[in-house]
Amino acid sequence: MLDDDILVIEKSPGVFEGTVTGNWSVNGNPNGGYLMAILAGAIMKNSDKKFTPIMTANYIARCVPGKAELFVEEISRSKQFNRYEVRLMQDGKEKIRALGTFMDEKTDCEIERYETGAPELAPIEDCISMPESPHYTLFSNLDMRIDPASAVWLQGKTAEKSEQRGRVKFRDGKNYDILSLFLIADSIPPAIFVSQGPVSWVPTIELSTNIRNMPHTEWLRFILRTRFVTCGLLEADGEIWDDAGNLVSISRQIAQIRMI
Repeated sequence: MLDDDILVIEKSPGVFEGTVTGNWSVNGNPNGGYLMAILAGAIMKNSDKKFTPIMTANYIARCVPGKAELFVEEISRSKQFNRYEVRLMQDGKEKIRALGTFMDEKTDCEIERYETGAPELAPIEDCISMPESPHYTLFSNLDMRIDPASAVWLQGKTAEKSEQRGRVKFRDGKNYDILSLFLIADSIPPAIFVSQGPVSWVPTIELSTNIRNMPHTEWLRFILRTRFVTCGLLEADGEIWDDAGNLVSISRQIAQIRMI
């Protein structure tokens, strides 16, 4: 389903059309990672380099399900990197502007060093499934299991640290590709829920995601941390790992926090 929902068609050089669907929404709002997958897909149709992408998106206004136009402009091209700007428009209004950097698939790594590892999690049978809901279609298409230590907010409780841990995979068994990993990276419920309970809304202002490796396992592990909340803004630092211990992606998000 995701492949169809992120499809874009080039109408003229650098100009694409697509459809934002309601199949990957949170409280009726299209998920930011889903929208980033659409933006990255438009860039990839222009770029001969398609690996280890870095995308940084500014969410200017709320997107809604419906038609969208995308405008891709090449910023620079070098032996190592291709850089692009892409804008998503709906009804003549700019909704998202993003920068994307793409490089060739790595063939040799002089240094492969992790100073941390995949999050430790409870056995999957002890984890709590994110409930499906017509207003949260994202979790109708993703099978997400929250570690019990993080799932307190689903039970009307809170914990000391704003840290969300768990596992996720596609319900339909979709194989992972670059674009699907942008969705996965932003699929984790806000970490602030763990310490504050479900606030009314945590809208994304800016999201940066870097895909590091393609996963080798069906289930992926995640951890999302928020350490600083000031003047209505928070940061959320995310990691996605596969079950074999390979780092899949890292992300940082700046969002507003709106309390109930």
